[in-house]
Amino acid sequence: MYPFTRTKKDLYLQSFIVLNGFFSSLFVLFILLFLLKESSSLIGVEGLSFLWDRSWYPLEGQYNIIPMLAASFLLCFGAILIALPFGIFTAFFEQYYLSEKTKIIFRRILELTTGIPSVIFGFWGIMKLVPWINQYHPPGQSLLAGILILTLMVFPIISLNLIASIESTNKRYQKASEALGMSKESYIWKVVFPVLKPSLASSSVIAIGRALGETMAVLMVCGNIVAIPKSVFEPVRSLTANIALEMSYAVGDHRSALFVSGLILFLFVSFLFLIKEFFNEKERA
Repeated sequence: MYPFTRTKKDLYLQSFIVLNGFFSSLFVLFILLFLLKESSSLIGVEGLSFLWDRSWYPLEGQYNIIPMLAASFLLCFGAILIALPFGIFTAFFEQYYLSEKTKIIFRRILELTTGIPSVIFGFWGIMKLVPWINQYHPPGQSLLAGILILTLMVFPIISLNLIASIESTNKRYQKASEALGMSKESYIWKVVFPVLKPSLASSSVIAIGRALGETMAVLMVCGNIVAIPKSVFEPVRSLTANIALEMSYAVGDHRSALFVSGLILFLFVSFLFLIKEFFNEKERA
């Protein structure tokens, strides 16, 4: 075979792709440097000792973000625990129990759900979900309300990622399983599900990042009380909600403490990205 000759258009495209990748990486680095710079006025003076302050009282110079950090992780992982099985079964339902025409409609609905603005979920939550929880256990605005809202927001992400992985899996294994006379359910649980484990982990990591960074919906339904919750019915405030509520008037160490919150979120999401890449490599292997 003769090698393909590279035209000027190919070289232009290659240059554009390389520059795009370079500047994208540079922007991420600038964001990290900006967060470090803005956080330095508090960390440089006090180190991490402010984490052991009595609570979050900016007017008294106390900046303990542990209750909000705990609330963020409880919201995030509580949502993932519920969304994960929903996402798995939704993906299997779409792939193996719907006709080809219905599949298209069902997938478009899932895609539409991922594009709904978070404030819409927040409006629905505060008008319908919070009053419903309040009937069983006041005050309604609570950790549970935040978990349920985040579940609705992230399970389509898990489902769509798994659908794409199942489609590539089907091409490799479905004909062989049919030749062996396997039932649909046996094929799902004994062939597809084990193969999907790396993709499942990768999808979960993406969903965790989405849930951890959510602001408006969580701000609207969680009650915004700075405290470590003792039950799912107690109000909480996440790190993202705290930044949104207080950044407009924060100055000095108060402002720096909010940037420390953003830095923690940035580092954790970066760590999640590395985990995702690990599972992607495992899946490709």
